[in-house]
Amino acid sequence: MSKSWNYDRAAKHIDQKIADVEEITIKDYVRDMSLESIPTSTAYRVDGVHMYADIMNLEEMLNITAVEGTECHKRTLRFLDQHYRAVKRILNKVDARRVDFHSQRLHSLFTKPYNTESGAETKRVQRAVATAQLIIDVLAETGDDDEQIPAAKVRIGIDTGLALAVNNGRSGYREPLFLGDPANHAAKLASNNKARGIYLTNNARKAIGLADSDAPEKSALTVTEIKACQDAAKLDVTSDEIVEEWREDLKKNPIGGYQFSRQTPPLRDMDIYSLTPANSKRQEMVSLYADIDGFTAYVADHINEKTDDVVRTLHVIRSELERVVTSDFEGRRVRFIGDCVQALSCDGTAHTTDEEKSVSEATRLAGALRSSFNLAMERLKAEDIETGDLGLAIGFDLGPIAVTRLGAKGYRVRCAIGRSVIESEKRQCACSGVETAIGQAAYEAASIAVQNLFGKSRKTSHLDYNEATEALADDGDATAKQARTEAYAGSAAIIRADERQVQPHSSQKADGSC
Repeated sequence: MSKSWNYDRAAKHIDQKIADVEEITIKDYVRDMSLESIPTSTAYRVDGVHMYADIMNLEEMLNITAVEGTECHKRTLRFLDQHYRAVKRILNKVDARRVDFHSQRLHSLFTKPYNTESGAETKRVQRAVATAQLIIDVLAETGDDDEQIPAAKVRIGIDTGLALAVNNGRSGYREPLFLGDPANHAAKLASNNKARGIYLTNNARKAIGLADSDAPEKSALTVTEIKACQDAAKLDVTSDEIVEEWREDLKKNPIGGYQFSRQTPPLRDMDIYSLTPANSKRQEMVSLYADIDGFTAYVADHINEKTDDVVRTLHVIRSELERVVTSDFEGRRVRFIGDCVQALSCDGTAHTTDEEKSVSEATRLAGALRSSFNLAMERLKAEDIETGDLGLAIGFDLGPIAVTRLGAKGYRVRCAIGRSVIESEKRQCACSGVETAIGQAAYEAASIAVQNLFGKSRKTSHLDYNEATEALADDGDATAKQARTEAYAGSAAIIRADERQVQPHSSQKADGSC
């Protein structure tokens, strides 16, 4: 049976999820409130400082060999693992929260001191800046010449303000997810360009008495400005202490050698929770990012009013996108990153990936995601839920991808790396809320029908499930033709069954008389 999207199935699930969040509770985050395992129907307004540390030489690690083989993946995973362990140790020491470590990008949050203390915001920003410099100093020392692991080149973005904390994840993988301007703006500053340093938004600059900048992304803090924050924050730890403890930890809890095996499709059966360096997965797969376009502005507009509708909208859309990935198309959701879902898909056998079919199915998956997104928006609006002006930007690409979990036992984080992972995110970021884009590698492996659909720009607009399936089938794509044939056969069977139900019983005449 081919993978497929069905209107009735999607509508039923969306309506069920809308019912799940009929009653929403919005709370202000105050002292000693736990943000772990936030109920689906609850959200917190959190006033804090968000810091993103972007490891800028990840792509360089993935390109240390001409061919993207196991060697560059092993080195890259070890590179990320070592630096993640070091930063995790720093955050524990300075009483900050690790929100997520997504490939090269680490998101952390500072909520202390709380607003009950005078000058709390200023102190939080100063603490974040001092911590940022500590991260830069430590990561400069945590390379490994013997393993050909370089030190990390780091760029850090910081913003301050109100964000919305909701539950992130499913099935035991639950942690807070932060939505809104400060998280988004800090992330953009961290990933803006190739210059290293610590960069603050004008909100964060104002909090520590600095003048606004016409271009915050180009205005790295000076040595003097950083020193002032370090003196004010008085962090009770030094880079030498962290590095020494980190080295001792590596001796006691060595990373171990990375060993790869293939995941037999479908990928939805991949148990990411069981993965370790010695039990990692690697094969040719499709990496896909689907981002809710306009969501940050939508949260900012409703952080103090109709916040319950923000929670409803996110929950319904996110749940439905995951269902399409895992149930309709048998893929694997890697994580939610803010309002974005990162997913993997693959078609083939235990031994080989059918690259052309994988790309065809990923194209139809992208169409199904847009169909479900559009339907979710329609059903939410029918319930008078304020949804704002949202869209869905989708990018995907094909290539060798390694999937594992980083860190020592007890605080591991999931990770999927590969050149196609980076490229699929870039393609998604270049899309508007109605566009879908395909990476070069996927385009080259695709059927002629897929290539014709995306054209030379490798981008198309308003691609939903029906258009993707019909256009590909009409152009000779074997996978889409099979899916369409099975859909038609299924529809005919339903019609025949309905006709049988309304036919008169054999003991009756057609007019119902005996």
